Amino acid sequence: MVFTVMGFWALNYLTDIVGLPAALAGGAVMLGKAWDALTDPVMGALSDRTRTRWGRRRPYLLFGALPLAGAMWFFFTSPRSTDPAALMLWAVLALMLLNTCATVIAIPYSSLTPDLTGDYHERTSLNGYRFICAVFGTIAGAAAVQPLAGCFPDKRAGFSMMGLILGGGASLTALLTFFGTREKPAALPQDSVFAAYRAVFANRAFLALLGTYALHIMGITFLQNILIYYAKYIYGDEGLTAKAMLLLLMVAMAFIPVSVLVSKRIGKQRTYQICFAVLATACAALFAAGHLLGPRFFLALMVYAGIGVGFSYVAPFAMIPDAIDAGEAGGERGESGKSGESREGAYYGIWTFAAKTGQALAVFLSGLLLSLGGYEAGAVQGAGSRLIIRVIIGPLPAGIFFGAFFLASRSLLAPPKRVSRAGGGEGR
Repeated sequence: MVFTVMGFWALNYLTDIVGLPAALAGGAVMLGKAWDALTDPVMGALSDRTRTRWGRRRPYLLFGALPLAGAMWFFFTSPRSTDPAALMLWAVLALMLLNTCATVIAIPYSSLTPDLTGDYHERTSLNGYRFICAVFGTIAGAAAVQPLAGCFPDKRAGFSMMGLILGGGASLTALLTFFGTREKPAALPQDSVFAAYRAVFANRAFLALLGTYALHIMGITFLQNILIYYAKYIYGDEGLTAKAMLLLLMVAMAFIPVSVLVSKRIGKQRTYQICFAVLATACAALFAAGHLLGPRFFLALMVYAGIGVGFSYVAPFAMIPDAIDAGEAGGERGESGKSGESREGAYYGIWTFAAKTGQALAVFLSGLLLSLGGYEAGAVQGAGSRLIIRVIIGPLPAGIFFGAFFLASRSLLAPPKRVSRAGGGEGR
C-alpha cells in the first residue's frame, strides 16, 4: 500500500497540492529515495544480526508499525509555506523519514520469505498467495487516494486524513504479520558486513535478476508517476485515474494464479518475460494512439496491461531464493554460506536498494522532463508539456521494459531436482 501510494501520488501531490515546481518535486523525491536506497543494505545486515526472543525479523514489524503510520500522515500534511526552498527542504526530510520507517518493516518482512519453504515450485505458489493479497494493498494505494482525499472540501486536509488512514492500515498489517508468524532458528552470520555483501555481489545469478528487476521498477515508476497527469491533461478527466487503476489491478489479480500455473510449465524467467512483452507493447500503443482514440481505448489498454502486471508479481520474488541457492551451489557465497549461515537480509537489502535506485531515477527524470516541457500545475498545458506526458507514459517505459526482457533472457535458472537449505529439502 505504501509503495503504491508513493509511486502513484508523491510527485503529483508535491506539484499540485504542496505547490513545488516539477523539477524541485522530482529532485525531492529522488533525494528521499536515494536515502531510502542507502538504508536498505544497512537494514538487511542489521536484521541478519539481530537476536531476540521473537527472532531476527519480527521485532522490527512490531516496533516499526506505529512510526510508519505517523510518518505517512506527516508527509501528506502539507505545510502552508509558499517558499520553494523551504518546501523543498520539508519534502526531502519528510520523505527521508517516511522511507526509513517503511524500510524498517519492509526488509525484515521480505527476508522472512526464504525460510518458509525450500521447494522450487512451492516458492512460486507461496508468492502467488502473497501477491494476490498484495493486490488489495495496491488497489487501496492507487484507487482509494482520490475518494478519501475528496471527502474534504479542502484538498490539503483531505490528503492529510488520507495519509493517516492508509498509514494506519499499513501499520495494522505489519502487526498482523508479527502476531501471525513464527521464525525458525537460523545461524547468525559470523563474518563482517562487508564480507557478507561481497558474497552477495559475487553471486552472478542474483546480479542478473537484480538488474532485470531494477529496470522493471524503473519502467513501472514512470507509468505510476505520469498516469494521473495523462488522465488529467490529455483527457481532461482526473477521475479517470481511479477507474483505470481499478481495471488494471483487478485484471492483474486474476492473472496472478495464471502466472503461477504458467511458471510451472515454462519456468519463472520466461513467465517474467511475458510481463515485459505485454507492458512494453501497451506503452507503445498508448503513445501511438491513446490521445487519438480517447478514454475507452485507454481503459482497454489498462485491461491489457493488467495481464502484464499480473505476470510481474510472483516471478521475481520466487526467483530470489533460487538465485541465492545458485550462488551457494557454485560456491559464490564462500564456505560460511555453505555451512548454514543465513544472509537473506543482505540479499534483500541489495534487492530493494537497486529497486529504489531505479525508482528514484525515474521520479527525478519525470519531474525534470515535465519542467523542460513547460508543465504548470493546474494550468491548461501546451503542446510541449502534453507531448512530454505522452513520452513519459509511452516510449520511455517501453524501451526500459524491452531492455528488461532481453536482460532476463541472459541467465535462466533451471529448476533443481532437489533443493536443500540448512538441512531441508523437497519434503519441507
